[in-house]
Amino acid sequence: MRKVLKAFGRALFGTRARLRWLHLVLGGALLMPYWLVGTVIVGPLVGAESMFPNSVALQFGAYGIALPIAAATALFPMARPLSVAAAKALCGVPAERFAEGPARSRAARLRTSGWFTLHVGIGALISGATLALPPFAVTLILLPLSGGLRDWVMVPDYLDHAWALALCPFAGIAMLTALAACAAAAGALLARQAPVLLGPTPADRLQAAERRATELAERNRLARELHDSVGHALSAVTLQAGAARKVLDSDPEFVREALAAIEETTRRTVGELDSVLGLLRRDDEAANTARLTGPTLDTLDGLIARSGVPVSLTSDGDLAAVPALVSREAYRIVQEGLSNALRHAGASPVSLWIALRGEELEITMENPLPDRAPVIRPGGGRGVRGVAERAALLGGHAQAGPQDAVWRLSARLPLAGRR
Repeated sequence: MRKVLKAFGRALFGTRARLRWLHLVLGGALLMPYWLVGTVIVGPLVGAESMFPNSVALQFGAYGIALPIAAATALFPMARPLSVAAAKALCGVPAERFAEGPARSRAARLRTSGWFTLHVGIGALISGATLALPPFAVTLILLPLSGGLRDWVMVPDYLDHAWALALCPFAGIAMLTALAACAAAAGALLARQAPVLLGPTPADRLQAAERRATELAERNRLARELHDSVGHALSAVTLQAGAARKVLDSDPEFVREALAAIEETTRRTVGELDSVLGLLRRDDEAANTARLTGPTLDTLDGLIARSGVPVSLTSDGDLAAVPALVSREAYRIVQEGLSNALRHAGASPVSLWIALRGEELEITMENPLPDRAPVIRPGGGRGVRGVAERAALLGGHAQAGPQDAVWRLSARLPLAGRR
């Protein structure tokens, strides 16, 4: 029995119930300006002598006019975040069940309007009862204890008996309990309706999915940038360091050249790494602008010179005329192809063809398949998949694999890249 009473008391007067009660009182306060407008409209129609008459009919008439006015004002987009903020703090509903941002679509605005009307409508009734009932209930509780209080409130003769006065405290307590029960029930009703009316609409869910897809694509893009720039540099440095170690005593000049190449590669890679990591700290506009920056085909000679493998380059067409976005992705595809050749074929020569064919840029790379691949990066990487993703994002395609005793990577990139 004690547990039941304790649970009953917590349901009516616990922290959650008190916060929801406060939320209802806030709704009543929000309706007050609309109710005042309603009294101005209704008063002259019924011949009221003052702005605040005691007529219950006039007050409820003003209440009926106030609700549609409140519903109309809640159609503004910013009404939703304000309502969500109050509901999050006071209704006890998990924050993830609410929509974010202003209500942009028609459905979202209608839902917000429905919520606001429900909130202020029920809140006004509970607020009115909260103001009116407690003083009356406390008076009933104290009536048996004070004859002066009975004279002040002018208790009727039929109540001025011992048995009637004995029942007054119970009636007062019952009124307060009923008020708390009504407030708890109204608060629970609003808590159930909050996710329905203030939750995300299908348009909101679609927008959130698109935003998550954009963020995921951006993370994948940064991962590819790190993989291509840092992975290529580490492969080249590993191969050069291994070769220098083998001839450390017999060919000091080669060792000096290898160390110089390692220094140049690491310096360039640190710069690219800073550039990529800097994208993580920029806002959306700056990040979108930065997507078009980075090495392009104009700097391909430097990449080939530092690649760590002998490369035979054949080009056809004016590569400087390739759009910056396509040129940048083409550079990364060539870089990954060289890294792949370095990891799996060592210092075997690479043949590279780059040509403009109408509205497409064609890239083909070949290197002999070794009998045994050098151990530069155990486990391999994700470079071939990254090349295919880069080509697909531009509306093109790429493939790589063994063909006729050589490893061949080919890519076709539309010059009007769609990204």
